[in-house]
Amino acid sequence: MRRKDDLEAIRQRMVAEQIRGRGIRDERILAAMATIPRHHFVPYTKPRDVYRDGPLPIGQGQTISQPYITAYMTDLLQLREASRVLEIGTGSGYQAALLSFLCTDVYTIEIIRAHYIRARKIIERLKYKNIHFREGNGREGWPEEAPFDGIVVTAAAKGKVPVALLNQLNDGGRMVIPIGQSLYDQQLVVYTRKKDRLIEKEDLAVRFVPLVEGSSTSQHVEK
Repeated sequence: MRRKDDLEAIRQRMVAEQIRGRGIRDERILAAMATIPRHHFVPYTKPRDVYRDGPLPIGQGQTISQPYITAYMTDLLQLREASRVLEIGTGSGYQAALLSFLCTDVYTIEIIRAHYIRARKIIERLKYKNIHFREGNGREGWPEEAPFDGIVVTAAAKGKVPVALLNQLNDGGRMVIPIGQSLYDQQLVVYTRKKDRLIEKEDLAVRFVPLVEGSSTSQHVEK
């Protein structure tokens, strides 16, 4: 079996066992993850090992999430084809690639220059056209392109949710973000905007690297 065919078979098995096998039913997510060559996004790791069931280092103290967590967070956004999505923390670029298969436009922000440059080069090489990049601190979002139908944050906030991000949610939009004071007490939290109200729902226990902290003010959220 050629290497390309071998990786294709491994990727299909990843989707069948790790994603569909754990309850993800959105066929668009399944098809995208079966198509995107995850091994292009992960340095320092043998290509076949990139599809294993766990996170992997990508340098600068950062990681690419376990495939299931990437799929699960994406599923929580409940995206439509016409959706516009903001990602905070480009990292490897894999999450942005997945989002690009599901919606009209993806806006992604990365604070670590090496990751910003590398992810952008990979996305351009793979010819994913609807992804827009910005280098900088994602806590302030991308106000000139707001509002967004979905916002996904791929690093953990220490108790305080960045208000600027909540303010950039469209009516009916969802934000998915890990929150916790330490690596061992984090949970995914989903915020849904209903006009001028925000509804909060706690979800899966997770472990993410910390989000870069900054100033914030309070905003009322309903549980």
